[in-house]
Amino acid sequence: QVQLVESGGGLVQPGGSLRLSCAASGSISRFNPMGWYRQAPGKQRELVADITGSGSRDYADSVKGRFTISRDNARNTVSLQMNSLKPEDTAVYYCNARNSFNSYWGQGTQVTVSA
Repeated sequence: QVQLVESGGGLVQPGGSLRLSCAASGSISRFNPMGWYRQAPGKQRELVADITGSGSRDYADSVKGRFTISRDNARNTVSLQMNSLKPEDTAVYYCNARNSFNSYWGQGTQVTVSA
């Protein structure tokens, strides 16, 4: 069992940046991958980015070149640096920890990109 707590969301203007953080209550080294998902109103939850224990990263096409995911196994955190934000990035962002047996979710943090 692990609890995930996201932080760092908020309101930002188009072109701005935000950094999301996900703090886990226990070791994240057993989860592979760790990821960020998002869900906009009326849409399905979608993968934004994930990162394996060896550091291999995967991104949604819509965020490639703008977002960067990182993980710190020593601090049990996963972060998502979001640059050049667009209105279409507006969503609730969720942290996910996954292994062969379980999938855990945080409560989500709202990101709103608007002028």
